[in-house]
This record gives sequence, C-alpha cells and structure tokens, in this order.
Amino acid sequence: MSDDVYHRLARVLDTLPNGFPATDSGIEIQLLKKIFRPKDVDLFCDLRLNWETAQQIAERTGRSLEGLEDHLTEMQQRGQIFGVDVGGVKIFKMLPWVFGIYEFQLDHMDRELAEMSEAYGKVYGDQFFKNQPQLMQVVPVEKEIQATHEALPYEKVSSIIETGKSFHVQDCICKKEQGLLDNPCDRPLEVCMAIAPIEGVFDDRRNGRNLSKEEAYALIDKCEEDALVHLTWNVESGHFFICNCCRCCCGVLRSINEWGISNAVNSYYLAEIDPEVCAACGTCADERCQVHAIEEGEDAYSVIKKKCIGCGLCVSTCPSEAIQMVRKQPEEIVPPPKDEMDWYEKRGNLRGVDFSKYK
Repeated sequence: MSDDVYHRLARVLDTLPNGFPATDSGIEIQLLKKIFRPKDVDLFCDLRLNWETAQQIAERTGRSLEGLEDHLTEMQQRGQIFGVDVGGVKIFKMLPWVFGIYEFQLDHMDRELAEMSEAYGKVYGDQFFKNQPQLMQVVPVEKEIQATHEALPYEKVSSIIETGKSFHVQDCICKKEQGLLDNPCDRPLEVCMAIAPIEGVFDDRRNGRNLSKEEAYALIDKCEEDALVHLTWNVESGHFFICNCCRCCCGVLRSINEWGISNAVNSYYLAEIDPEVCAACGTCADERCQVHAIEEGEDAYSVIKKKCIGCGLCVSTCPSEAIQMVRKQPEEIVPPPKDEMDWYEKRGNLRGVDFSKYK
C-alpha cells in the first residue's frame, strides 16, 4: 500500500502549531503506520482542534452520520483523537503529536513503538522544545513558595486541583517506554494526573483509576517525596493535567539534560543556597535536583542559575534549611498564554504555520 496517505497525515500534523518534522529516515511515517489505519487518517484530517459532536462533523464535512460516532469512539480508544462524554453527549477533537497522540498510546505501547518513539524523539524534541511558547511550565512545591512572592494561580498546584471536579491517575507513558527499552525507572510509574472541571469525565477510561480530590493532593505529596517535578500546560487557565516527572524518562527533562535545551520549560522561581548555612551534605544535588542545576564547591553547594527550573524539590529536604525559593526578576519572567487556543495561536504564529483550517 502506498504511503501517500501517511505523508498527508504527517503534513497535517506538521501544520498544527506543535509540529511534526520530517526525518531523513522516514521514522515518523513508520510511527503513523503503526498507530493509524488508512481509514483513520482520512477522518483525522477532517477534524479540528476544537470540540465537535459527530453530527457537527458530519454537517461540516458532508460525511454520512451513520457509523461516524462509532468510528470516532474507536479512534479515541486507539489513542488517535481526544473524546469525552459530557452528560451523554460525546464530543471529539484532533490531537497533535505531543501533547496528544504519543501520550495516548499508553495502552498500545509495545517494544516496537517504544523503539520508534525513541528514534524520533531527538528530531521531534529539537524542533519542539526550542520553539516558543514552551509546552510545559513548572509548578513548584507550593509550601516552599514564600507568602511574600504572591504566587499566581497557575503557579500553584492547589489552584489547579481546586478547579477540578474529576481526577484520574495513570501510568507515565515516558516511563513505560523507557521500561520497554530496558531502562526502567526506580521511581513510581503511576504519576500522571488528569483533571477535569466536570464530574464523571473519566468514568469510561480503560486504564488508570479515578481519584478523589483528597487522593489527588496525596499523590502530589508522594511525588514531591519521590523527587518528581510537577509540570503542567504552559497556560494561565484550562489546565487538565499535572505530570510528575523524573530526569531519566521525561521527554521534557531529558531535552534539558541530554540535548542541552536550556529553555525547554517555563518557570518563575530559582533556588538559592546560603553558603554560610549549607552543611555540604549533597542531598540537594545527589538525590533531589532533576536537571543537574546544583554543583559542589569547596565549602558549600551552589545553584547554577541558568539550569535551575525552580521546582523547589531541593528546598523541602535540605537538613540545614540553607535553600530557599526566589522569584525571578520581572524582566526574566514570560507570562504564559491565556488558554489552550491562545497557546496554539502564539505557537503557530512563531512557527509561521497557517492552521486556520483546523481551528
């Protein structure tokens, strides 16, 4: 069968603000062939980044309504598109490669897909993490933010959780991929939290488990204990996930540690070590920091400011209380886009892609 249909899909994905760069090897086409059937590609390319019912899609595209919702639901289950049931009404939208199709392959990730994803990761990451605005922003350990810093809602885990009415946790796709590649992580696997402002949204999920609000907070506490960085969408409002990330598996943190992309995440704080108080125990550098931003000196440890992402993990376990969180200077802070569509608009404009057909 000709690969033309998959090249068409690749062009559509690369037209979206997130991008989907071509490679010399064509590994991106092999990935799409692994995930999509030809009939799925045709329907995917007719979808948009905004929610629609099957009837709205049929009316807009001229497709037959018969069997359309079933096909969309099947594509949702295959991790190709996003779909939810809101009060008995199913709505759907297309997904970019990241954050989107890749993360939704959790049920389907096998050794072959893991190898393909890893091979494509460097090419994709080089384009994705160097472009602005960043996909992710750091949500620091909240108890380490001093009251005088006046943290904004999108900088606080509690504000994001309090907007939710449904909570769900599932295994981390990055950790699962690395495990299949014989690089297992020694930290917990079930750490990716989804949040929705409507009750019952996750009741039909085929993987993971639902959480109460109290359990959501307990998960955050456990992730902080295990030195996992909280990352969420780099927007002011409309957050629907909190990833809890390690340096060995997370694509975002690996882009910093392995590929040297210094501005891969948006952040608002820096850690600062008082050398007069530091006991030089090394806990912060050896056990807590996920981006190698702390170095040993002659008598004390110090923070490498250009590497620090302000997560606060080093502060909470310093036995001598020598570390504090310091808010960046106003000129160093880049406010996030207002919401998801504003993020798409800003990203699309900076990449110079016209994705108006998919709004």
